[in-house]
Amino acid sequence: MVHQQRSQTHLSPSSDTEDIVALLAPRLAYFAGVARTEHVTRAAQEMDVPQSTLSRAMVRLEQDLGVDLFARIGRTVSLTPAGRTFLGSVERALAEIERAADEVRADADPATGKVAFGFLHTMGSETVPGLIRAFRADHPRVRFSLVQNYGEAMIERLRAGELDLCLTSPVPDAPDLVARRLDEQKLRLVVPADHPLATRRRVRLAEAADEAFVTLEPGYGLRRITDDLCKEAGFKPKIAFEGEEAETLRGLVAAGLGVALLPPPAFPRPGVVELTVTAPRAAREIGVAWLDGHPDTPPVAAFKKFLLSRRGSLLP
Repeated sequence: MVHQQRSQTHLSPSSDTEDIVALLAPRLAYFAGVARTEHVTRAAQEMDVPQSTLSRAMVRLEQDLGVDLFARIGRTVSLTPAGRTFLGSVERALAEIERAADEVRADADPATGKVAFGFLHTMGSETVPGLIRAFRADHPRVRFSLVQNYGEAMIERLRAGELDLCLTSPVPDAPDLVARRLDEQKLRLVVPADHPLATRRRVRLAEAADEAFVTLEPGYGLRRITDDLCKEAGFKPKIAFEGEEAETLRGLVAAGLGVALLPPPAFPRPGVVELTVTAPRAAREIGVAWLDGHPDTPPVAAFKKFLLSRRGSLLP
């Protein structure tokens, strides 16, 4: 059979890509099998499908493409030049599908699967490593994809399907999310070591009303908590510097550039003094959140159960 362009086609060059894929995808594996054996009967036997089904699928595939993919001689077939071109792309596509299927099956494996877990920067130095170490005592081969970010960014990634769970503050309240409070973390007023308040152990936040504050940028949960606590204390903080990471803010405080409301550090920082705030009550809730109605793989379900079991003892 001489290769020729068919006069009747089911798909035009202007057809939507999604329509073409939906129409062609089920036939690609059949096409690759026939191309590999160059024999319809043998291919049907190898793929355990009726020969008539396979023959019809190949005819429809050629009709949909508007191109002859095979030259037929009796029961044997051979690829046309167009068929060989098409086969190369089909084999790459099928290999990619197989790779993707293997990957998602591996990620869902109860023993060796993966958890995409987001958490606040302030949880990264001590809390999260301790949690993962404790979890892997019983699940030693579960893998983690870890993302450090501020709360709103993690919620966006949760909604986009990029995270399974996130550890965040404040605990979100949204109809499409499920959130559970796990613990509470006291915040301290951090002042330079040579600051007049540095000789104190406790302070009312109102006593810092005239101070310059260094804070996280707007959008961070801790920034919102800082603004709310200062408002409750009767003042609006004067912001001198904004940053993205708590320990950077401590460094700015140590340099005498302002004061800050921060959670306790993993390790003491020289050059600063950390004061207990007696009024208003300065604390932030830490919680875990996930997308409502989103099915969990076995490793995600196991880690979620573990986190919920740490309620009240999450923080070191």
